[in-house]
Amino acid sequence: MAESNHLLDKLDGLVSRFEEVSTLITDPSVIADQKRYVKLTKEYKDLGKIVAARKEYIGCLQNIEDAKEMMAIEDDPETKDILRQELAESEKRIPELEEEIKLMLVPADPEDDKNVIMEIRGGTGGDEAALFAGDLFRMYSKFIEMKGWKMAVSSFNEGTAGGYKEIIFSVTGDGVYGILKYESGVHRVQRVPVTETQGRVHTSAATVAVLPEAEEFDVEINEGAIKWDTFRSSGAGGQNVNKVESGVRARYVWRNPFTNQDEEILVECTETRDQPKNKERALARLRTFIYDKEHQKYLDDIASKRKTMVSTGDRSAKIRTYNYPQGRITDHRIGYTIYNLPSFMDGNIQDCIDHLIVAENAERMKESEL
Repeated sequence: MAESNHLLDKLDGLVSRFEEVSTLITDPSVIADQKRYVKLTKEYKDLGKIVAARKEYIGCLQNIEDAKEMMAIEDDPETKDILRQELAESEKRIPELEEEIKLMLVPADPEDDKNVIMEIRGGTGGDEAALFAGDLFRMYSKFIEMKGWKMAVSSFNEGTAGGYKEIIFSVTGDGVYGILKYESGVHRVQRVPVTETQGRVHTSAATVAVLPEAEEFDVEINEGAIKWDTFRSSGAGGQNVNKVESGVRARYVWRNPFTNQDEEILVECTETRDQPKNKERALARLRTFIYDKEHQKYLDDIASKRKTMVSTGDRSAKIRTYNYPQGRITDHRIGYTIYNLPSFMDGNIQDCIDHLIVAENAERMKESEL
């Protein structure tokens, strides 16, 4: 019972905050302050889940107490059986609820609900690395489709033998960053390349970066200082491609807060045939690029606090190996190994992500002393 009292003490303070927030989000002055309003509605949604779980938890504790009292005075065997069943169900649900509540009490990553911009780049291994980057892009495309999310490619640079030297795309949907953030890092492939005549297994790599997409109010950009160029897009699109300058390039000078130096950022977008749309998307990418640089400090802080953290901010860390001869996938962060490589490459990566989430949550709960 001490455990339940400890949890209830923690939850009681959140009920008054939930009531306070529910009043605040109806206040016209709060609604007028878009940044604050978005933050509060998110808090309201999160607290709502905790308050509902608290209500169920108190209900279960009450059911246990009531059932025990009634069993002590009840003589009818049939009624006693029903009470025993109710008691068993409530007693089984209590530890489950405690785990759910503990997880809810761990501060969530504020970025988890964001959309993302993903970058896949062929690393060491030349043509084979570009082919592998193409395979990873196909894997993520299938996974994104399964999740019912939307994807749009902003720019790509094809490899000479196929695949991509680099491909950048955005993913929009529900809780995208919270799921895809675990994919950031170096992905290694071991297989016999198409170009290999001796049948030797080679090791190549591709890097994946998953950046939380910045909201308009996350980053301040002086739009008047952006230098815009237009150019003709190349690629699929028929005759229109070479006649219309729909591709856009944005140059922006930004003061890096870490180095206190000015840096020029260059962003291109050839996503659509509509120049204003490409401009809008290039601006979103520029915002995300700056936000990511600033967000990196936050990731570094987390990583320095948690040495065993699953999703450290280190993008040069080797996170996963895809071994084709053995049909094996190994995630090095949690020692996860499975032998269903074809299915994994077809987008069935959720099980691996689930294991990573569990490992990270255990780490965060330890840190919060829950």
